[in-house]
Amino acid sequence: MISLLLLTILLIPIAPPRFGPALAADKAELDMAVAKAAAYMQRAVTNPGVSSVGGDWAVIGLARSGVALPDSYYANYYRAVEKLVKENKGVLHDRKYSEYSRVILGLTAAGYDPRDVGGYDLTLPLGDFEGTVWQGINGPLWALLALDSMDYPVPLNPEAKTQASRDLYIGELLRRQLEDGGWSLTAGNTGEINPKEKSDPDVCAMVLQALAKYQDKPEVRAATSKALAYLSKLQEDDGGYSGWGDPNSETVAQVLVALSELGISLDDARFVKNGKSLLDNVLSYQNADGSFRHTTGGAGENQMASEQALYCLAAAWRAAEGKNSLYNMKDTVRRASFEATESAGLPARHADVKKTEVHSPGKTFADVKGHRSQAAIEALASRGIIGGRSADSFAPDETMTRAEYAAIVTRALGLPQKTSSVFTDVRPSAWYAISIGTAYSYQLVSGVSATSFHPEGTITRQEAAVMTARAAKLAGKDTAMQEFAIRNTLAQFDDYREVAEWAGPLLAFCYAEGILDSAAMTIRPKDAILRCEVAEMLYNMLDKVDLL
Repeated sequence: MISLLLLTILLIPIAPPRFGPALAADKAELDMAVAKAAAYMQRAVTNPGVSSVGGDWAVIGLARSGVALPDSYYANYYRAVEKLVKENKGVLHDRKYSEYSRVILGLTAAGYDPRDVGGYDLTLPLGDFEGTVWQGINGPLWALLALDSMDYPVPLNPEAKTQASRDLYIGELLRRQLEDGGWSLTAGNTGEINPKEKSDPDVCAMVLQALAKYQDKPEVRAATSKALAYLSKLQEDDGGYSGWGDPNSETVAQVLVALSELGISLDDARFVKNGKSLLDNVLSYQNADGSFRHTTGGAGENQMASEQALYCLAAAWRAAEGKNSLYNMKDTVRRASFEATESAGLPARHADVKKTEVHSPGKTFADVKGHRSQAAIEALASRGIIGGRSADSFAPDETMTRAEYAAIVTRALGLPQKTSSVFTDVRPSAWYAISIGTAYSYQLVSGVSATSFHPEGTITRQEAAVMTARAAKLAGKDTAMQEFAIRNTLAQFDDYREVAEWAGPLLAFCYAEGILDSAAMTIRPKDAILRCEVAEMLYNMLDKVDLL
């Protein structure tokens, strides 16, 4: 019975289609509300700095709202952060590490790299597990949101008693879930948890925001389903929530952001009460000047309420527009401090690179059902980029040859076929001769020597990563990284010293861009890469360069 109950929970849909017909008619109202809220914020916060009110959150809301602001606004914010960081020698707070997370989110939203602010890496404290969770549940949840905003690697912190990882932070959040399905600020702070403690809807919503990216993990999905049921039950007839005893705009704003991060439509039946949605309720707090009240009966503007309402409206607007969610900031306009951005133009996509369209929709294999890489394998197979060992077998956990990879990567970029006779061990009549010739012509592959390719040799993880990064560059991605960034990216892994010198920079690029999963503790650079891992890597790369 327990197994059947768990299966039922796992099958509850978490992400139905965004913005159904009921909200389509309200799009104009949403656009106007966002514009008014953003205009108010620009008047209220003219010089943002490091502050929980009148600073970072205002920047996040404005940057993610789609409203155009002069670059000088964000440049002034960066200079204020840099000044404070230098004055304090990189220390934003001795014990409260959510301060680092908030600033990381602000800088990332504004287009700046938090890993090099006045010579300090602001993500470094988040590599200390005990230091981050000391303050309670806010530590791990905001650490995940900050690190995941741009898929920053968890930094190697030599001062940490326990080196942090994403899995450790996820586990800490799951440990603190209460019997009613939600979370509170205090449960678990002393190690022991009273499961009957009452949850807080604000905290519950924020934890869901942090866990949204990890719905592929069954334990996270089960916890999410329980939390959604809790929030649905708690919602009031006007579509809103009472937090801290009274109906208020901040609580409903956090729930709205949580649903948007999870990809749940704001007109989902579970969150519409008496015909009123979360968005209807949020908008009921907006004043004529674009600001927001804290409570329904409150008079005048409340700055904290206005900032939270702005970024929650930005979340709703981004969902309506089909854009990245509020905290998925990989679509931000990167400004001067990002090492991958130069004053000169970024590399253009090669004219021969073409998107490979789906021609076998629904293509799958019997041995990938339920596999961790199923989605990536099916996406590539439906485009003819990767094939199986037979019509119904993919063999996801087998290895791959260098020749096979050359064929797959050239198909992934839709490159026209070219020939080359540089390698003496590649017979012109071999099935892979054209693929290797094409890959070599576009500088995607190199030989094991000047005249030898070793086509039947098993390809290693670092070889595949380098070839994938070269493919990303051909597709228009800037793969250049500064030395300190390469070092910091690779140093988080236990076996980083095993990486070949020639592979280091492009391997670091793959981790920094999320092409490779940085959650693992090891790189295993010289191990043979598995077919499922090749599929994941290529799928992630194609997604980054908009070829899916």
